[in-house]
This record gives sequence, C-alpha cells and structure tokens, in this order.
Amino acid sequence: MVDNREALLDGKNKYFENCPGCKIEQLKETNSGVPFKHLFYVWVVVLAAALPISSLFPFLYFMIRDFHIANKEEDIGYYAGYVGSAFMFGRALTSILWGMIADRYGRKPVIVFGTFSVVTFNTLFGLSTNFWVAISARFLLGSLCGILGPMRAYASEVCHKEYQALGMSVHIMGYWLSHRSSSWRFSCTACGEISTYICQGIPFWEETLHIHKRYDKESDEVNDELVTSTCEPNANEKVLIEGRHRTSQQNLLKNWPLMSSIIIYCVFQLHDMAYAEIFSLWAVSPRKNGGLSYSTTDVGEVLAISGCGLLLFQLFLYPLIERNLGPVMVSRIGAVLSIPLLFTYPFIAMLKGLSLMLLIDSASVLKNVLSVSITTGLFLLQNRAVKQEQRGTANGISMSAMSLFKAVGPAAGGSLFSWAQNRGNAFFLPGNQLVFFILNIIEVIGLLMTFQPFLAAPDDTVL
Repeated sequence: MVDNREALLDGKNKYFENCPGCKIEQLKETNSGVPFKHLFYVWVVVLAAALPISSLFPFLYFMIRDFHIANKEEDIGYYAGYVGSAFMFGRALTSILWGMIADRYGRKPVIVFGTFSVVTFNTLFGLSTNFWVAISARFLLGSLCGILGPMRAYASEVCHKEYQALGMSVHIMGYWLSHRSSSWRFSCTACGEISTYICQGIPFWEETLHIHKRYDKESDEVNDELVTSTCEPNANEKVLIEGRHRTSQQNLLKNWPLMSSIIIYCVFQLHDMAYAEIFSLWAVSPRKNGGLSYSTTDVGEVLAISGCGLLLFQLFLYPLIERNLGPVMVSRIGAVLSIPLLFTYPFIAMLKGLSLMLLIDSASVLKNVLSVSITTGLFLLQNRAVKQEQRGTANGISMSAMSLFKAVGPAAGGSLFSWAQNRGNAFFLPGNQLVFFILNIIEVIGLLMTFQPFLAAPDDTVL
C-alpha cells in the first residue's frame, strides 16, 4: 500500500509526487518538442568539465620546454604525453564509482562536486611551476571530476528517443568546443567563469533520477528510496522497488550490446586522443622535422575554425543523417572516410602560405566532423543498451575504459611522434608518414569491429 501522503500526480497511478524523474517523464509526455532548456544545461556543464582535458595541447609543447625537463627538443613529446595521460589515468580509476553514485543519489550531487573539483585543480595546474606538480594536479582533476558520464545519462533521459541524437550532439559539442581554446589563460578563466555560473544555477536544475517513497508497514514510517526507472501503473510499490533493485544489481559486464559498443568506442577514442596530441605537436614542430612551424595562436585558430564547422554539422546535419542511416552506419562511414584523409597530412606539410592554410583548415574540419560522428553514434548505442537504473553505472564503465585508452593515447602519441622525428631519413615511411600510418591502422581496427559478430547492437538498432 502507498501512504496517502504520497499523492500521485495523475489519476492513472503512473507518476509519484515529488519525484523529479516522474516530473521529467510527465514533461516529456506533455511536451513532445526539443527540451532546449535541459540541453543548454548539458552543453554548459560538459563545456566546463571538458575544458581542462585537451585545451592544454596547443601550448603543452612550450610548457614542457619551459620546465627544462627534456634534454633535447626531440624529447619534449615524451614528457608532454605523460602530462596528457595523467588526467585520463585518474578518471579511469574513479568513473565507475561516480556512475554508481549518480545512480544511487542522483546526477545533481555528482555535478556539484565535480564542478568544484574543476575550479580547484584546474587552477592548481595553471599555477604549476614544475613537471611533477603539473602531473599531480592533472591526476587529481581526473579522479575527482566525475561529471561527463552522468551527463551522458542526463542528456538521453531528458529527450524523447527521436531527439536523443540531438542530445548526444549537444553533449559532444560541449566536449569538442572545449578543445578549441588557444590559450591556457583563456581556458583557466573560462573554466572558472562557467563553473561559477553552474554553481549559481544549481538550485534551478531538475534531477532526472526517480526518487520514490516506500511505505514500511512494520515501522509505520515513510522512507525515501531511490528508484531509477519509470513507474508502472497499478503495481504494488514494495514489490516494484525490490524488483528494480534486483535489476540494478545485474552484471553489466554480461550485457554484450553495451560492452561491445564500449570496446569499439575505446578503440576510436585511443585514436582520437593520440591524434589530438600528435596534431598539435606536429603543427608547432619545426619544418626541418616535417612540421608546420605554427605558433600556439596558429594552432588555436585551426582548432577554432574546425570547431565552428563541427558546431554546424552536429546541430543541424548529424541528427538528420542518424535518423536516416542509423548510428552504426554513420560510425562506419566516418571511419572509412578518415583513412584516406589522414594519409594526406604529411603531404599537406609540404605546402606553404595560403594553400597550406586552406588545406589544413579544411582537413581539420573534416577530421573532427568524422570523429565526432563516430563517437556520437557509439554514445547512442551505449545509452540504448541499458535501462535508466543502470545508465549512470554503464556510462561510468564506458568512461573508465575509455579513460584507460585515452591515458595511453597521449603517452603513445607523444612517444610515437618523438620516435618518428628521429627517423626522418628512413627509407620506409620516413618521419611523420609513419605517425599517420599507425593512426590509420587503429582506425581500420575500429572499423572492422563495427561489424557482426563483434558488435551486438540494441534490439531496436539495425546493424
């Protein structure tokens, strides 16, 4: 029996009073349009959380040089890779825990704590004066900022299914636009300002987790119980709660549609993180070593242009393309087109002036569009493979696994780049040609894994 104090929101016994998840479900039922307000929350929070991740790459080369830890210029890439990996290694250790907390206590507490962590440790990294302080600050930032996984769940929970691609696109846009800054001072300032805005808006945010009250006959008390699934009409509440708790305890590692999409996602993220590290190092390295001799500002301009192109594609084209082709096919097409594109990079470096600027900008826009198409499609598969009561934990598993691969990405990319710089006169794949060839090998592996029998898509998704 349900206590009278738990008056339901409608006469159909479907929604529970004072349950934020039920309110979101009722809003989705009465309003079939795009939830612009909630998607704006997603964009702002993800932007603040993701700004510290890769915004350091355009100037990391010079930061490591100023630490005077590298013995020669060609060794800078090694140390830059370790700094880039520290954040991801820390996040890999704690993402599952943050996902479980988000499933148990709600998305909102994780966002609040993560926001304060961004402000604290991002500032500490900006003020670091030696290599070891920089690595420690990045590790702690990755460990204590568990925002991105729960925000993926939030983005899918506030949208009708037909708008989930748009929700994931907004999430991705916050993540990718955070990479477009060309100055650490700008990134640090932006993190502080955006995080302050988030903290001020916290009282107005709406939780998406279902929180229902259970009436305990024996103790004659009403206890708060977190229930993370849409209510079923006319069901006995106590049985419903116990059944959902058994469901939430099921082993997600046995959910192959989820795990296969996570593994493929990790492979592509390894590629993307290595590419992000290599592109910036390649662009600022001297022409005598096969680079572009760009300044940090030049690299920032290339990233800013690619960010604008990506914004237009993700918000206006990707949802339409995904609706017609499906997330799996879009990911495959993105991988296929990325392979010949990467082969052109070493030859683009032979150009100068206006032709170089036009081609490198165009190549960067196209590469980012293709990469984010792959990522968005895999996000959709992951969230559709589980119910809400497991979505935070599922995204936590995804973030932990991805972070391990991303921790390897910068270190491997930096080491690979330094190795290639020292073999510029090799007969087979000299210099940077070897770098982009290996990136393509990873891309091909990810592409092959998107086919059956490896990939098992959710029931409503066509392979």
